[in-house]
Amino acid sequence: MSNPTRCPWCGTDPLYTKYHDEEWGKEVHNDHTLFEFLTLESAQAGLSWITILRRRENYHKAFANFEVDSVAAFGPDEVERLLQDAGIIRNRLKIQAAIRNTQLFVEVQKEFGSFHNYLYRFMPGGKPIINHPAQQVLTHSPESDAISKDMKKRGFKFFGTTICYAFMQATGMVNDHLAGCDFR
Repeated sequence: MSNPTRCPWCGTDPLYTKYHDEEWGKEVHNDHTLFEFLTLESAQAGLSWITILRRRENYHKAFANFEVDSVAAFGPDEVERLLQDAGIIRNRLKIQAAIRNTQLFVEVQKEFGSFHNYLYRFMPGGKPIINHPAQQVLTHSPESDAISKDMKKRGFKFFGTTICYAFMQATGMVNDHLAGCDFR
């Protein structure tokens, strides 16, 4: 596709356009990828997504390739190791939250059979939402409000409604590609 039309938020950075074209808004059904995005989106809180995207491979290495059981077992030694890792966001609260969120992720999997099952119980008809925005993209929705509220009750951190909505966009729970985007 020569000179494709894209959502303007991704600009021209090759990493960002690849993410936009190949991942953003595409449905994810496996818990491994949902866990990866939960961790990355939580790390993004207060930062730009490109900041995290540029460190994504470092997060893979630092967080045991997002193997849930391995990360759930991280303790104080791993927290200290991660705080020394210049390839990730070295924020103690975010690192500790990532580990605790992983433990809660496992609890949710046990309760609902999968994290995917848990998330989609908040979705209308258990299906993704396909929006048709002409220009402005939402930053939250009733569904992201409900999911983040429930997750907060369960103890998840760094996952407010705006981060939750970004997670929903990243994993295709909501498709917000603009109406004129070739990757809709």
